[in-house]
Amino acid sequence: MNDTRRQAFHKLLSFFAASPLVQAQKDLEYKPEHLPGVDQMVNVFEFEPLCRYRIPKENYDYIAGGVDNEWTLRRNREAFDRIVIRPRMLVNATNMDLSTTLFGAKVASPILFSPTAGHQLAHPDGELATAKAAASSNTIICLSSNSSYPFEKVAAASEAPKWWQLYPREDDLATRERVERAVASGYKVVVLTVDAPYNSHRERLLRNRVRAQVPSGDPGATASNTRRRRQDPERKPLPYRLEATLVAQWDWTYVSKLKEWAKTPVLIKGILTGEDAALAVKHGADGIIVSNHGGRYLEYAPSTIEVLPEIVQAVNAKFPVLIDSGFRRGTDILKALAMGASAVMLGRPVLWGLGAFGQPGIEKVYQLLETELALAMALCGKANLRQLDKSLIRSDR
Repeated sequence: MNDTRRQAFHKLLSFFAASPLVQAQKDLEYKPEHLPGVDQMVNVFEFEPLCRYRIPKENYDYIAGGVDNEWTLRRNREAFDRIVIRPRMLVNATNMDLSTTLFGAKVASPILFSPTAGHQLAHPDGELATAKAAASSNTIICLSSNSSYPFEKVAAASEAPKWWQLYPREDDLATRERVERAVASGYKVVVLTVDAPYNSHRERLLRNRVRAQVPSGDPGATASNTRRRRQDPERKPLPYRLEATLVAQWDWTYVSKLKEWAKTPVLIKGILTGEDAALAVKHGADGIIVSNHGGRYLEYAPSTIEVLPEIVQAVNAKFPVLIDSGFRRGTDILKALAMGASAVMLGRPVLWGLGAFGQPGIEKVYQLLETELALAMALCGKANLRQLDKSLIRSDR
């Protein structure tokens, strides 16, 4: 390395060492002699290192990791920095109201809990604590198919409004039976995840020798059946060493089939283009969730916030468009709502709160974001969600 390159390299190292973000991360390396209480947490980011400290490394890597080199995972956060807010002054915003109604459920704010797998990886109480936190926060929990607990037990754990996320099973009969059981248990909306037709290449899990999918807590969809399918000697391996999921078999006609089974609203989760949003409307979906699976499947997929405008434009103005992936601040949520989102769903922050403090941690995560959203709206002269529109933001590319 010549002197010029060596000097440039040392300057780069000095720049990173002086970065406020790096210093903040060092400051949040918790130690046994000084662990904060839940009431001392100031923002959502502070829960992650405490969650990492308190749970096994393999569990943390499952929660935190993305696909390949995690470019999409990073972009989910970086994209928010390209959007600035245009506040209005001398507007009476004293009567703040963040409440909204989604598919018949009135909730305190447009902040919901996204379907995420295996909450017992973060805390022994798992989804039971998450459902109770949703009830105390007056919001909606969308339970994952890969819940640690059977969905009937989670349904009975609290009075929170509940949705249920579906990964189809190996045949229609098994899937239909499972959907009907979930609806009978009290889940009012079924969410079909469509962005995971193949298991992804998550390098953190590969290094830990952990599979990308955690076992389902549903005894009616046993893990042994899944293992038999993978180990069946009669089953031909797929080309290129790929591992398909059952989603790979379906097309848009599956939506009408699912609606017939569920007899509830059906949302499509994993939409990233206006073309697919229009197809979801055409095939009878009752709403969509703009999602890149938290950066866990397709690397170099766009961030959800950057594709939200084209998706909102592609559907009817009254068609519910929800969004997840990367939301960590009340201002993040405000930007999405101003672009036309009906609600924002939280994934990893819920697990960080759960891993750090159990149910009280999730409640604190929700409270912090709700307060940040209310403050940002008030400082912009917006007292309720109906007043939010795209005039509130500007893309600063």
